[in-house]
Amino acid sequence: MKNLLLFTITILPLIAIQAQDRNSPVLHPQEAGPDYAVQGEYLGKVDLNGSEVDMALQVIARGNGEFDSVAYFGGFPGEGWQGTDETKLTASGKTTDGTLVLTADNGHAEVKGGSAEIFGSGDERLGSLKKVSRKSDTLGATPPEGAVVLFDGTTAEQFINGRMSDDQLLMQGVTSKQKFGSYRLHLEFLLSWMPYARGQGRANSGCYHQGRYEVQILDSFGLEGRDNECGGIYSIAPPSANLCYPPLSWQTYDAEFHAAEFDESGEKQKHAWITVLHNGVKIHDEQQLDHATTASPLREGPEDGPVYLQDHGNPIRFRNIWVQPIE
Repeated sequence: MKNLLLFTITILPLIAIQAQDRNSPVLHPQEAGPDYAVQGEYLGKVDLNGSEVDMALQVIARGNGEFDSVAYFGGFPGEGWQGTDETKLTASGKTTDGTLVLTADNGHAEVKGGSAEIFGSGDERLGSLKKVSRKSDTLGATPPEGAVVLFDGTTAEQFINGRMSDDQLLMQGVTSKQKFGSYRLHLEFLLSWMPYARGQGRANSGCYHQGRYEVQILDSFGLEGRDNECGGIYSIAPPSANLCYPPLSWQTYDAEFHAAEFDESGEKQKHAWITVLHNGVKIHDEQQLDHATTASPLREGPEDGPVYLQDHGNPIRFRNIWVQPIE
């Protein structure tokens, strides 16, 4: 399979879009520049050795017309790909005269008008991929009876330092006024477009349960899926798969959190644990939380704690946040 790819991506025309300032995060697609039209996800079927298989492609912008890409045989991570190196291909490239070429050994693909034609080493056509925009199954989830609505787009008053953008979205760096023990939480977030940034500097935030345990929020589109990447429980556990969508896509976290248990003397008797769904796919299943995150506002203890949405210096937007306490 590793003698398959040379990707050719033709940029679609854009109307009056200027090149992005490399130091300015963007929160709206119309301001993102021409590279944004290329970045994204492609999905289809290819013929490999006489067998038709699903193939998914993620194209990641790195700024100034440069891109990385990852191809997965079987489908996207968490949605068909089996997680083996033998079924994963990476490539890099740069746009020239409006065309991005990504190379990996033999073979090639031509991507124009939102579709990718895949060819083998002998120029035989193997299949076609179409550009897709995935949406979480839990997007827009309605608060159940008894849930505490922390943010619905009308006010940020449920948060300390609560701030809303001009388009009625919650901004990062806020702490819920109400504190909670065990609960179910729904949260929707949007990562800013920062193609020139790398690593922890690329649309970084975090959702701290009880103000103690961080589920990372980060532009990890196309990355490995580590504990400091999107969906990871920082310093404790990586997600079972990297479900991160491209930046400027609305994404969801759904979590069931159970608080740690302490005796009357304040000694911990049982670790907190959490189950997390990222974009509707389970990435942690009753994961034990044996310590608080280093940067957490609260240390471990028997008292209830808030929902804290970290400000790591990057603009992130949130909406539809609710908590259903568990008795």
